[in-house]
Amino acid sequence: MRLTSRVRASELQGRAWLNTGGKDLDLAALRGKVVVLDFWSFCCINCLHVLDELRPLEERFADVLVTVGVHSPKFEHEADPDALAAAVDRYEVHHPVLDDPELTTWDAYTARAWPTLVVVDPEGYIVAHLSGEGHVQGLVPLVEELVAEHEARGTLHRGDGPYVPRPAPEGDLRFPGKVLPLPDGSFLVSDTGHHRLVQLDNDLETVRRVIGAGKGHADGGPETARFTEPQGLTLLPEEVRAAAGYDVVVADSVNHRLRGVDLSTGQVRTVAGNGVQRLLDEERARGAEPNHIDPDADPLDVALSSPWDVVWSARADRLVVAMAGTHQLFSFDPRTGRLAVLAGTGDEGLKDGSAADAWFAQSSGLAEDHEGNVWIADSETSALRVLRFDDDGAVAVETAVGEGLFDFGFRDGDAGAARLQHCLGVAQLPDGSVAVADTYNGAVRHYDPRTRQVSTLARGLAEPSDVLLDVSGEEPLLVVVEANAHRLVRVPIPAAAQRVDEGASRTQRARTRLAPGALAVEVRFAAPTGQKLDDRWGDPTQLKISSSPEEALVEGAGTAQGLRRQLVLADGVTEGVLHITARAAACDGEPGGEIPDHAACHLYQQDWGIPFVLDAEGETELVLDLRGVN
Repeated sequence: MRLTSRVRASELQGRAWLNTGGKDLDLAALRGKVVVLDFWSFCCINCLHVLDELRPLEERFADVLVTVGVHSPKFEHEADPDALAAAVDRYEVHHPVLDDPELTTWDAYTARAWPTLVVVDPEGYIVAHLSGEGHVQGLVPLVEELVAEHEARGTLHRGDGPYVPRPAPEGDLRFPGKVLPLPDGSFLVSDTGHHRLVQLDNDLETVRRVIGAGKGHADGGPETARFTEPQGLTLLPEEVRAAAGYDVVVADSVNHRLRGVDLSTGQVRTVAGNGVQRLLDEERARGAEPNHIDPDADPLDVALSSPWDVVWSARADRLVVAMAGTHQLFSFDPRTGRLAVLAGTGDEGLKDGSAADAWFAQSSGLAEDHEGNVWIADSETSALRVLRFDDDGAVAVETAVGEGLFDFGFRDGDAGAARLQHCLGVAQLPDGSVAVADTYNGAVRHYDPRTRQVSTLARGLAEPSDVLLDVSGEEPLLVVVEANAHRLVRVPIPAAAQRVDEGASRTQRARTRLAPGALAVEVRFAAPTGQKLDDRWGDPTQLKISSSPEEALVEGAGTAQGLRRQLVLADGVTEGVLHITARAAACDGEPGGEIPDHAACHLYQQDWGIPFVLDAEGETELVLDLRGVN
């Protein structure tokens, strides 16, 4: 769908540019190219998915297309220029990046969600505005159309783009992710930036062996197996190892797989995942919730989404997997290969209660305590949460520390008021309390379940991504994965923890001014060229809407088909957040025609969290783009 109106793209304004060899760019320097503006934040798993989705597009149209990453931070730490430079290195971003800490360019392009893609034509006009992931396949025909149109008009300039690579950091480790203690006193580390596993001696420095030959996916021995950004690791119980035929399970995040490692030989095998990112399958596109996996399915045929950590649960008698990409916890039984959704609806947010109804937000760290509870570092809500298994088989989710998607900070004290900032790791201490790798605060925090008090064990660390208890010496110590320093360090457990209060914060996005009373919500979606809405089972679109606080919505909350909804906002609530999830299913085929047998189908989805303030003069209509094409 192409509209006749033409909107000139706004200038690109921010603090600095990366990946340009020190040069500042503007739209004039990009004239003659098809430009894709990728609004992202390096905390966001969906943004990381889009980085990977864009790579083949960038390669295919290398001489006519320029991607510009507009980094628009959610968390305070993401506004640190050094942290952004490290993230550009860590995630191997191979296009120019504009540092936009004040959200100047974000606001100019009316972005409302991470990630957002905006396509600008070679003459500097906006031709598409897309929210969420999964759009790149639909961008291919659009880019082809723009290339043909502007080449015929003489306004397309072929040739190299402005990308200049940054020098790569050197060392034995590169952005390590997680660490696992082994029975012989050594440590197995996911060397995430080198796409491999490294076994270190007890001194945390001497490399004993390397498992993996670099980026990709391949099973085999230590010199031929390949990983892509491996993260969590766990050692199976001895009796389970014998049945499974391997010792360690690895969350191979970008390959969307679980891998098994035989420690005696270094042999690696794929044990779950087909390598295709799980996009909340076709069953969900028809309106069903994505909380069921066929118990008889071959685990190698099941799609996973960015598994980030794994831990063995004695109470569940199986692995718990932090499935960061779908905001859920999965379970996996290595003895049978059975996969299941253990907790989470797939909605992004913070909601406690039964496992089936709970909401998570990019859970990234897991640890089991002495009572069999599983503690969770829920990164995007900056929350410490816990999964409890009752004797009757019921599973429930509770939040110990944390408030919601937009609340963070560095504050100790009572858990109800305490704040973390994008935590990634968690471990239990000998007294039953919990240590948390509070990544964006550069700290290790402490939570005592008995007193519900939060304190600080250590600070001044470079993005700690994992923490574990080390009892190999005379005194218990913490081993911390200091990701941005590319190393592991030992940290003493202080007799008296620090009390820090640097305040609580909220994500600094402009609040949408809405009028109390009736509010019309519309999400615009146009199927890409070569696709049509999948209406074989009725309306293939869906809206799910809720609010924080709940009482802000008088009418209109819930899930229903269609991309339009009439809401009623309460007059007595001054501000809050609207949580809107839009879904649309499309399949290969021409509009007006039949969907061919075995056609590829696609689910487009985006979750918006829209901060609002009520104002009598505010808007009475809210229009969002799931996929808008001019």
